[in-house]
Amino acid sequence: MLKRLYIKHFTLIDELDITFDAGFSVITGETGAGKSIILGAIGMLLGQRADAKSIKNGHERCVIEAHFDLSRYGLESFFERNDLDYDAHDTILRRELNTSGKSRAFINDCPVGVGVLRELGDQLMDIHSQHQNLLLKKEDFQLGVVDILSPDKKTLTEYRTLFRDYQTAQRQLDDLRNDIDQRRDNEDFIRYQLQELQQAQLVDGEQQELEQRSEMMTHAEEIKGSLYQASLLLDGDEGVVQRLRTIAHELHAIEQVFPAAAELAERVDSSHIELKDIAGEVDHHTEDVEFDPQELERVNERLDMIYRLEKKHHVDEIASLLQIQEQLEKQLARIDHGDELLHELEEKVTALKSQCERVAWRLTTLRMESARQVEHEMCERLVPLGMPHVRFKVSMEEKPLGADGKDKVSFLFSANTSTPMQPLAQVASGGEIARVMLSLKAMISGAVKLPTIIFDEIDTGVSGKIAEQMAGIMHEMGCQERQVISITHLPQIASSGTHHYKVYKEEGDEGTTSHMKLLTDDERVEEIAQMLSGNNVSAAALENAKELMKGARGKR
Repeated sequence: MLKRLYIKHFTLIDELDITFDAGFSVITGETGAGKSIILGAIGMLLGQRADAKSIKNGHERCVIEAHFDLSRYGLESFFERNDLDYDAHDTILRRELNTSGKSRAFINDCPVGVGVLRELGDQLMDIHSQHQNLLLKKEDFQLGVVDILSPDKKTLTEYRTLFRDYQTAQRQLDDLRNDIDQRRDNEDFIRYQLQELQQAQLVDGEQQELEQRSEMMTHAEEIKGSLYQASLLLDGDEGVVQRLRTIAHELHAIEQVFPAAAELAERVDSSHIELKDIAGEVDHHTEDVEFDPQELERVNERLDMIYRLEKKHHVDEIASLLQIQEQLEKQLARIDHGDELLHELEEKVTALKSQCERVAWRLTTLRMESARQVEHEMCERLVPLGMPHVRFKVSMEEKPLGADGKDKVSFLFSANTSTPMQPLAQVASGGEIARVMLSLKAMISGAVKLPTIIFDEIDTGVSGKIAEQMAGIMHEMGCQERQVISITHLPQIASSGTHHYKVYKEEGDEGTTSHMKLLTDDERVEEIAQMLSGNNVSAAALENAKELMKGARGKR
C-alpha cells in the first residue's frame, strides 16, 4: 500500500509530503484546488508520459517519490527478475523530470527504464478516473472481467501459448507459400545461374594461383634470365660458392696455429652450405620456368571466366561465388521439395488449430461458469445501490479464434423490468455507470490483490442514500488487506473515510500553490459542513456533518 507521497515543483505544487494509512481514505477540495494535479503526479510516477510543462515555473526539475509497503502482496519475483533490491516494508519509487524533457526513474534507488516502472506500477495501484468508464465499451475489458473471476487461470495461459504457436506456424506457412511462388516465377533463371556456376567447377583459392601463374608466364623470359644470372653468380667458376670454398680452405689451413680461425672457418662452411643449397634451388626454378603460349591462353581464359562470374554476381572472390552457388541449390531444393515442406507445415498448422479449438472450448465452458457468477454478484451489488429491478447479463457469442479464445463478451443491462436489456455502455446513465464500475472494481478487487485503489469521483451522478451505499462498498474494500482512496465531492462519502485529506490553494508572492493536509476531527466536521451548505457554514450544517460522521462510524 501507499505509505508516503512526496511531490516537489510539480505544476502548482511547490512541495508536498503526505503520509497515508491502510483502509478507506477520502480526499476533498474545491474544483481546481489541485486534486487532479496530485493524480497527474502519481500517474507520472507510475510510468505515464512525462511533460516538461509539468515543472513548476521558475524551477529546473520536479521530483515525485512514493513509499510502499509490499509485505502482503508477494512481489519478490518482480524484483528478482529485474535484479532490483527488495524491501517489503519500504519500497521507494522515484521519478525526476528536468526542463529539457529528460526524465529518470528509480526503484529503491536503482535506475530503471520507464517500462519497468510502469510494470511495477500496474501491480501497485489502480487509478479509476471517469475516463475509465469508457472501458465498458471495450470488449477486451468485459472479457477480462470474466477471466479474472475464473477459478482456473491455467487454461487461458495454456490457450495463449498454443495460439502463439499456431500464429507462428501460420506465418511460416504463408511465408513459405509466398517464397515458393516467387521462386517458381524465377525458376528458369535460378536454374540457369546455378548451371553456369556448376559448370565452372570453381575451387576456392584457385583464382590466386591462376593469377600468379599468368603473371609468371607473361614475364617468363625476364624471370628465366634473372635466374640464370643469379645461378652464374652463385655457382659459376668465379661464383660466390666457389670463393667461399676457397676461403674456408684457407681458414682451416691455419686453425692449428691460429685457433680463432677454426670458428670463422665453421661459419664460412655454414654459409657455403646454405648458398650451395640456394644455388641448387635457383637452378631448379630456372628449369621450371618455361613460356608456353597455349598454357598462358588457357590460364587467362579461365581467369576471364572467373572475373565475368564475379562481376555478374557483384563479388570479388571465388569463395563468395561458391556461397551463391550453395544458396541457389537451396532455393531450387525448396522449389523441388516445396510441396513436401508445404504439406508438413500445413499438417502442423492444422494440428495446432485443432488444439486451440479444444482448449478454446474448455475456456468457453469456464467463462460461462464465471459469467453466471458475474451476473449473480453484480445484481447483488447493484440492488442496494438503488437499482431494485436491475438486470445484468453477460452475453457470450462465438467469434473466430483470436489471442484470447473464440468468445465475444458483452455486458447487457437494464435498470428496470420494462426495458429490454441492451449493451451497458449504450443505455446506462452516468450515475448508473458509476455504480456499475464501482461494483465491478469491488468484485475484481476480491480476485486480484492490488495494494492500492484510487477512485477519482466515482460518485458522479449519485447522491443521498446511494452515495452512502457506495461509501460502504469502498470502506469494505479498504478492510480487505488493501488501501482505498476516494476523491469525492459528496459529504456522504467524505464522512465515511477512516482518514480525510483536503486539497486547497493559496495565493502567495510566487503565485498560486496547491497544498494537501490530513484533517483533524474538528476540521473534518467543518469541511463536510461546507460541502453540505457552501462557504457560509451554518450551525445546522455543522450538526448535520457531525451526524453524518457519527452515522458512518456506527456502520464501520
